[in-house]
Amino acid sequence: MKAHAHAAWLTAAVLAALGGCSSDPGRGYSFESLYPQDVKTVAVPMWEVGQDVYRRELQTRLSEALVKRIEMDTPYKVTTAARADTELRGRIDVVSQRILSYNPATGLPREKELTVKVSFTWKDLRTGKVLVEQPHLVVAQAYITQPPLESDFFQGSEKAVNEVARRIVEHLEAPW
Repeated sequence: MKAHAHAAWLTAAVLAALGGCSSDPGRGYSFESLYPQDVKTVAVPMWEVGQDVYRRELQTRLSEALVKRIEMDTPYKVTTAARADTELRGRIDVVSQRILSYNPATGLPREKELTVKVSFTWKDLRTGKVLVEQPHLVVAQAYITQPPLESDFFQGSEKAVNEVARRIVEHLEAPW
């Protein structure tokens, strides 16, 4: 009797778990990819910088971070625009810093925050349809400027660039 009750509970649990799975991502759980299945390749041209952005090589670092993140987190391959299904094009609109805290002993900044604002468009090159358009994506990252965890702008901006790339790639997922 006890074995039958255990088996019945186990069967009910398995059926309940399977009942929650669905091939339609809009209905329940799914094992389907979150990315559009008809897209296989993405072109990522060098990003532009806004007229008030004066940080050298930031657009190069962001473009490289995007390529790495797309290759790592999505089923897409990055290629040239001539061979790509889609294109991810964008611009770094604003890069700003502000001091979050001071060292009371020296009066020097202890912690800074770097804010990066970007705009981007993901476009299907086969049809001309815009898949995603994001005019204002803002990412802020803090970094320490004093020992023992001392970082300079380059190191602090590396965290921000990687976070921007991660957030942009999240936008490439199909809507829920």
